[in-house]
Amino acid sequence: MSEEIHPEDEHDRAVMRATREMLATLPPLEFAPAARPAFEALMEQTPAAEGVGFEAGTVGAVPGWWCRPKAAATGAVILYLHGGAYVLGSAFGHRNFVSQIVQRAGAPAFIPDYRLAPEHAFPAAVDDALAVFAGLCDMGHEAIALAGDSAGGGLALSLLALVAATARRGTGIMPRCAVLISPWTDLALTGGSMLTRADADPLVKRAELKKAADLYLKGAAPTDPRASPLYQPLGGLPPLLIHVGHDEILLDDSRRVAEAISSAGGEVALHVWEGMTHVFPSNPAELRAAREAVDMAGAFIRRHL
Repeated sequence: MSEEIHPEDEHDRAVMRATREMLATLPPLEFAPAARPAFEALMEQTPAAEGVGFEAGTVGAVPGWWCRPKAAATGAVILYLHGGAYVLGSAFGHRNFVSQIVQRAGAPAFIPDYRLAPEHAFPAAVDDALAVFAGLCDMGHEAIALAGDSAGGGLALSLLALVAATARRGTGIMPRCAVLISPWTDLALTGGSMLTRADADPLVKRAELKKAADLYLKGAAPTDPRASPLYQPLGGLPPLLIHVGHDEILLDDSRRVAEAISSAGGEVALHVWEGMTHVFPSNPAELRAAREAVDMAGAFIRRHL
């Protein structure tokens, strides 16, 4: 396993200090349907990348949004799964952020509006992700990268493990690579950083994650490998790139996955960013670390597609 720790520079330290002071005046982020408009507004603050167009679409009977760069690699595509603890988030709200990756990768991305809890419990999100992947294959895409943030990062890893197993049996397409940003990979919430980073993380609280997990699982086991890909067999996967903040309670969700993939003989690069919090790459307008992480994600996808 390759793990690189990126020190926080003075500019980003000042930005994060101001961010923490602002967040301290607000109530904790709540993972409940009532919080969807606020979460949408938060994600829409990410600026759209120049030269990327947006178009509503449907793939595999799942609606969503396309992000298309002016110049794109023929046949290549990114399947991006948005975050929001399986309760919040949308393709529309995430499209600006995804456009930043698309611009750098030089390939279009489809962001599905997979079904959310509590209206649609597990495994609805997994079923929708599988349907979209199959739909992209039916459209003729043979070079597919998977990506996602937070719950979408965990969902991307679950999807990757499932379709990779099928591809190894010779009955499907193997994704070329995957990029995970602050992935939530353990809905049982057993990572040590749930405690060791509790005071450092100003965004995500364990109690709120537990509520979201309960809404999504609706009685299913949190260690079901489709819900928590940390418990999936993680051998035989294509190359992975993981970005995570050093100050987030989900830090160990990334570290344990990277260790499992590496132990299984896979290729995984884990980048831990000091001073950074959950899904920090969504703030490229203010954070140098965000711009660097998105640059790396785009270059990684471009190289493998």
